[in-house]
Amino acid sequence: MILRYPIHPSVPLLKALADGTRYSIVQLLLTHDLCVRALAHRLDVSDAAISQHLQVLRRAGLVKGEKRGYWTHYSVERDKLREIAGMLGDMADQGVSPECICLRSLPASRDSKERRTGDMCKDCCERPERLKNAPRECTPQQIKECHGDTKDHPCETKDK
Repeated sequence: MILRYPIHPSVPLLKALADGTRYSIVQLLLTHDLCVRALAHRLDVSDAAISQHLQVLRRAGLVKGEKRGYWTHYSVERDKLREIAGMLGDMADQGVSPECICLRSLPASRDSKERRTGDMCKDCCERPERLKNAPRECTPQQIKECHGDTKDHPCETKDK
């Protein structure tokens, strides 16, 4: 089952903040309103570069400009930052979806001596193009890609 998620409204905001210079601009603008030249001077970046970064931040709704005489001074839209913080908090509080759990990673039942292939997740454990026909033929790299750092191949049934 492939779950498709629409692009969340926070993605453009997070992309705008992902650049180090834009993040620094927001940090400076949180202390007080500044014009392009003041930002450029403090960050040792050209006026043109600052203008381009401010354009990205404006499009994302993170900053706004206010004309003051000859200059435009920029300030942070603090409500947008709170909105991002709230969305990230909601994301952190989100529960695990049962469809996304690989049952192979759960302990096998005591009664079952075999792992059922139907219990495997569809993401990694049932990719025959990535694994050999038999678990014993898998390379250590294939085992690591499929199951993480394990000494033995989890797909092999071991009788005790």
